[in-house]
Amino acid sequence: MASKTLNTRQKQVFQVPQQKPRNTAALALRGKPGGADGKGSGAQRAALKRLLKRGENQ
Repeated sequence: MASKTLNTRQKQVFQVPQQKPRNTAALALRGKPGGADGKGSGAQRAALKRLLKRGENQ
């Protein structure tokens, strides 16, 4: 009769599934505070036009 002790049987090995690699750039940006969006290009143009008109009258 064959020996069936733990020493001769193949032991099961449990492997932990690998985690997905993390995006380090995105993790760094998560810590930064958000802010309001800047003015649009149309608003910037209008502000410059107002400044030019105000400068001509003085």
